[in-house]
Amino acid sequence: MPENLMIPSVDLRIGSLLEYNRKQVQKAGSHQRKQKQRPCITLSREYGCEGYPVAELLREEMTRLSGEEWLLMDKALLEAVARNHNLSEEVLRGLGEKNRILDEVLATFSRRWTSEKDHYRLLCRHIVSLAEKGNVIIVGRGGAIVTRHLENCHHFRLYASLAFKTASIAGRLGLPPDEAETLIKKKQKQRDKFIVDFLDQDAHDVSFYDLLFNNDRSSPEKIAHTIAGYVKTE
Repeated sequence: MPENLMIPSVDLRIGSLLEYNRKQVQKAGSHQRKQKQRPCITLSREYGCEGYPVAELLREEMTRLSGEEWLLMDKALLEAVARNHNLSEEVLRGLGEKNRILDEVLATFSRRWTSEKDHYRLLCRHIVSLAEKGNVIIVGRGGAIVTRHLENCHHFRLYASLAFKTASIAGRLGLPPDEAETLIKKKQKQRDKFIVDFLDQDAHDVSFYDLLFNNDRSSPEKIAHTIAGYVKTE
């Protein structure tokens, strides 16, 4: 299934991550007065919602409003970093690996883990470190739950009707509607199971989020603009 058609190549985006990392190293080595902690945004969505288009528009808007570069991290990029040991270590060195809340986060993880435990633990190290540094948008991977202890994080979730999601996936992946609907149900079940198995939480619990958006009624542009305005006023 050509799901990778919905997001740009990971290889192209690794360059942005390395540039972000380089700037973190520069700032750590400077003697500038300590600045206010920068915000982090997590974006959760039901499968079939237009999460990545929203995230890209939001990154552009936050870069414009803040005058600083923002980084977009999603499942594909996090997984690519985690699989590449040298890249992973370089990123963590640049971020400083403060992870002052990591032990608290890991304590919430399910004891049912087996061989996948260490892999997701590494992903969480990156998620928490990036979130603490700020100016980053984290899409999926339980970001809202993993970073819920951090005061600089703002959490948003997209939901939509099955009809909307079916039309969206069918259009983006070039699938017949019945195949798109089957894929949506399968992927949503997998996502929900992932969060329950690894975090013992329910991603549909609205208490994790600052705002919810109905994708049927709100375009990616409107959602991105609203989130940017919300975060800017905090």
